[in-house]
Amino acid sequence: MTQMPSWKLRHTVIAIMFTASIVSFMDRMAMSVVLPFIKADFHLGAFESGAVMSAFFVGYSLSQIPGGLLSDRFGIRRVLTVAMLWWSFFTAITGLVGSFVQMLIVRVLFGAGEGVFPASAFKTVAVWFPKRERATANAIMLSSSRLGAAIAPLVVVALMHFGGWRTVFFSLFIPGLLVTLLCWLFVADSPFTSRRITPAELADFEEPTDAETAHKADALSFREVLRQENLLKYCLIYFTFDFAYWGFTSWLPTYLVEARGFSMVQMGIGASLPFLAGTVGCVFGGWLSDRFFSGRRKILIVAAQLSSAALLYLTFVSGSMMALYAFQTLAGLTLSIFFAAFWAMPMNTVPKERMGVTSGIINTAAQVAAIISPVCVGYLIEVSGGHFALTFAVMIISLLISCAIAFTLPNTAPAIEASLEPA
Repeated sequence: MTQMPSWKLRHTVIAIMFTASIVSFMDRMAMSVVLPFIKADFHLGAFESGAVMSAFFVGYSLSQIPGGLLSDRFGIRRVLTVAMLWWSFFTAITGLVGSFVQMLIVRVLFGAGEGVFPASAFKTVAVWFPKRERATANAIMLSSSRLGAAIAPLVVVALMHFGGWRTVFFSLFIPGLLVTLLCWLFVADSPFTSRRITPAELADFEEPTDAETAHKADALSFREVLRQENLLKYCLIYFTFDFAYWGFTSWLPTYLVEARGFSMVQMGIGASLPFLAGTVGCVFGGWLSDRFFSGRRKILIVAAQLSSAALLYLTFVSGSMMALYAFQTLAGLTLSIFFAAFWAMPMNTVPKERMGVTSGIINTAAQVAAIISPVCVGYLIEVSGGHFALTFAVMIISLLISCAIAFTLPNTAPAIEASLEPA
């Protein structure tokens, strides 16, 4: 009789991180759903609406590297707890804003809190999971963000029926407080500092910790991280890909309402489908990368990019609601396969002692794109007289550029430690 695997503390840790990521993305994606109604209340144009969405990414991108440095320096427990409290507070404050300028300020501050989370979360996976399990654990964590974004339109639409868009942000404050408490209680800085872990599970983490390994980790300064051979390529690939990703996801609800004439309920369903598919895509992409592409991860990255470009085109030219639903859902699947495949490379090559700052650098490049993309899309829509053709063309070109850069990656990225060996 096959024995069921036992539940371990690291499974509780990843469950908490999974839940926290869901809450994070629900808080973030709520703005995309309520934006058509905020536009009406504040009398905003397309460019100003894009600025509201981009404001979040200003704070979000600026705090990526500090979030990584802080988690490396002070430990994940304190940094994660403060970050969750911060963004939950400013989620509630969003419901109190009374002007366009106030909205911009609050969105920047909200983004600053959420921006600390990704690097700390990547660091948590690196610290709390043996190397053989990290890609799977990371894929699970990445999938949670898509699930949160999928749930957000449905939850937000339901909450708006009760009290309008302001009620949405007040309500989302509560789950933020709950995950903050869970994080403080269960997520220690490492398995070796946890009072809840069993000796049997602690034995799983007996990895090399000799003087040479410790010296290499200490020697890996911020400057040396920046000099890593493939780091610039990672940043450029992620920047160009995320320009298309956030252009598509940020403006999808508005596109469905204004360009396709969807009702609020139809929009809620349509906007959630790509993220539901993305939840599957993240886990599936991580499994594919480990199972079939561990020595040639570049192939899966490129395949996901090309498929995403084709599906965005089909989404735009689809003539029926069902075809539109199908193509945008498949686009959500392939876009998320990319994320899992892409992050498998640094996750398996970067020393866990510096995973916080390194992932923060890579993620910063993506968030710069996230700042630019929504406002650029808003501008393109405005100059096109409300049409989205030019917008879809630019997003597809951006994916193809990302794909071209990915072609230059080695099939398996060398570890950063290698760059520390004496010449």
